[in-house]
Amino acid sequence: MLAGPSGVGKGTIGRALLAREPRLWFSVSATTRAPRPGEVDGTDYLFMTSDEFERLRRAGGFVESFEVYGQSKGTPRAPLDEHLARGSDVLLEVDVQGAMAVREQIPEALLVFVAPPSLDVLRQRLVDRGTDDAEQVARRLAEAEREIDRAAAFDAVVVNDDLDRAVDEVAAILEARRAGR
Repeated sequence: MLAGPSGVGKGTIGRALLAREPRLWFSVSATTRAPRPGEVDGTDYLFMTSDEFERLRRAGGFVESFEVYGQSKGTPRAPLDEHLARGSDVLLEVDVQGAMAVREQIPEALLVFVAPPSLDVLRQRLVDRGTDDAEQVARRLAEAEREIDRAAAFDAVVVNDDLDRAVDEVAAILEARRAGR
């Protein structure tokens, strides 16, 4: 599982890892936020209305779900359980509170914290992404500081200062876990 602050590059690392690791299955998260330009329903996220999300949450349909920056996000339980039961390696991309909730549900989960090289670099990534106004960027940075403080609770920490190296490091962590089973 990849977790870390918003804008740290979890998605970019995850896509690169999936491209080189055919044994991985990507768990698509659900969200109530609107799609960003280029995002595809069912691939990037499962885009749901607030009512749809709440119905699924009340039915126990999420391994973890939280409100994040005014929108609900969660990891659907049924497809995750199905792939784990088959023995598949599953890649989740979640925020830090989601990772801690998954750890409670699936104690053997491998949690990798993706850290930014610095808060200044993270700020620039968020600005360059162009999806948040200045107030939202400030809110995300404040949350990032709190999340970084929780990195020690993870099995591994990977600093995303060089994408290829970060992907190699995550792949090596995954391979070491597979070898230890």
